[in-house]
Amino acid sequence: MHNDTSTCSAGAHKVVSFGIPSYNAAADIDRCVTSILEGSDYASDIEIIIVDDGSHDETPQKADDWEARYPGIVRAIHQENGGHGMAVLAGLDAATGTYYKVVDSDDWLDADALATMLSILRGFEERDMRVDLFISNYVYEKVYEGTRTAINYRSALPRKRVFGWDEIGRFLPSQNLLMHSLCYRRDVLLEAHLPMPAHTFYVDNIYAYVPLPRCKTMYYADIDLYRYFIGREGQSVNEATMVKRLDQQFRITRIMMNSFRLYEDVAQSRLRTYMMGYFTMMMAICSVFSKLSDDPEAPKNLEDLWAELKAYDERMYRHARYGVIGIGTNLPSQLGEKTTIGLYHLAGKIFKFN
Repeated sequence: MHNDTSTCSAGAHKVVSFGIPSYNAAADIDRCVTSILEGSDYASDIEIIIVDDGSHDETPQKADDWEARYPGIVRAIHQENGGHGMAVLAGLDAATGTYYKVVDSDDWLDADALATMLSILRGFEERDMRVDLFISNYVYEKVYEGTRTAINYRSALPRKRVFGWDEIGRFLPSQNLLMHSLCYRRDVLLEAHLPMPAHTFYVDNIYAYVPLPRCKTMYYADIDLYRYFIGREGQSVNEATMVKRLDQQFRITRIMMNSFRLYEDVAQSRLRTYMMGYFTMMMAICSVFSKLSDDPEAPKNLEDLWAELKAYDERMYRHARYGVIGIGTNLPSQLGEKTTIGLYHLAGKIFKFN
């Protein structure tokens, strides 16, 4: 168990820690680690924490090899399998950098964009500026289609300066801030006490939602940093897989619901509007996949979730249920159900989300 931070903290101060949750990632991990090392020019003020989440392939050995080759920059942590969320938290727990960014083992970072990000973060440090959240673009790399789709925030966020939530614009449904686009200050994440459940997919939604009200200052760099690899059948965003894991989608949505009474807990109205939109999308996903599911319990489970939301917070319920998305994804009757599924597939084509 390499969980000792002393080897690292004795060296250079770390501006940013990259956590790489890795489960049976032997085929991809080298590309991921190499992209960060080369993009940072092997800088001593970054650290890469490979979290081997109980892998059964060569991942543990590869992680140890990387640590042996770049001591002081790369660290390997080995833990029993706990799922993506537990691996994210283990990396965070071991991190020493001012900032923390998650890079999944089958994804990678663009070298030029990474160099830009590091120079910006170093600038904050040198000027002693506290910036809670660094936002950048990400690119869906659909290898099997040979296409790429870049998601940027130009229309929603100010550029080239530090800003607060009162200065953000409207986010399109395709523009949610996802784990791929976020690099938080580590102390913000630690204070958020992220409620990540073990052995559950879709925890990245919690990561991209719960800490936001703690972020007072932000910076958006219009760079295509994160390369999100979509190239395998079993990927967790695949529709058939999402239907199969509907219970996990419900679990995550409940955790998000119980994290905030948005109209009481979030003072900044523009942030509240954004978070309400994000939460509405999560409820819509639950609604749509309940209709796509063969599970006879699915309609009842969905009904219970809506009832729970109504009891928890009437205003959140009204916004989620009776806005355009809520109505469109909960049309009554069989025809309504077909319409809902059709709208969902159309949205998928427009926004390229799966």
